[in-house]
Amino acid sequence: MENHHASEMDGVVAEYLNMCIESKHNDLCKKEKDSKDSADADRLCNIEKAYSTVLSELGEDVDREGLLRTPLRAAKAMQFLTKGYKETTQDILNDAIFDENHDEMVIVKDIDLFSLCEHHLVPFFGKAHIAYLPNKKVVGLSKLARIVEIYSRRLQVQERLTKQIASAISEALEPAGVAVVIEAVHMCMVMRGVQKMNASTVTSVMLGSFHDDPKTRKEFLALTMRK
Repeated sequence: MENHHASEMDGVVAEYLNMCIESKHNDLCKKEKDSKDSADADRLCNIEKAYSTVLSELGEDVDREGLLRTPLRAAKAMQFLTKGYKETTQDILNDAIFDENHDEMVIVKDIDLFSLCEHHLVPFFGKAHIAYLPNKKVVGLSKLARIVEIYSRRLQVQERLTKQIASAISEALEPAGVAVVIEAVHMCMVMRGVQKMNASTVTSVMLGSFHDDPKTRKEFLALTMRK
């Protein structure tokens, strides 16, 4: 009887301790979240003030009706347009890579992308075409578009963006090859500078078999460039 009572007490104590540990963990998580939210709010406020200064230095009246909330809107927009800094490929790929006995080319083409040129902070936009040759592993197709999104939502140059996308896929899947082509229009060439309305830029990165085997590369380009 005493042993049974002692066992019950041990169970109650263990449950109580677990509750305390869980409560403490929740408190720590909440404090971490509150701290993160506070830091994000501070950053938003600082960006808002910076936009207000820019508008003032341009000669605008930041107190007129049309501009009262413009610095805040612009700050929020900039945070969204650069949200890729807070995201990683590991975050989105952990549960989306599958073992599969498939070794033929996988292509996802015409992935819309929007980014900001790091030289003038004006947009460039276009489409990305991605292919990989599986090495016993495949990835959820939407994740390829998500990888494009992560790296394009940063201040970029198109050449680096193309390479980052290809490298991320190669590191995550270890495939036999990866190919990425980006076609984009840069507003820094359209709205300012040379002002060439119809100019577009094409960049490519070929890794593994796509780099080493001309036939594989030719097949990819034929399939992706075909309209």
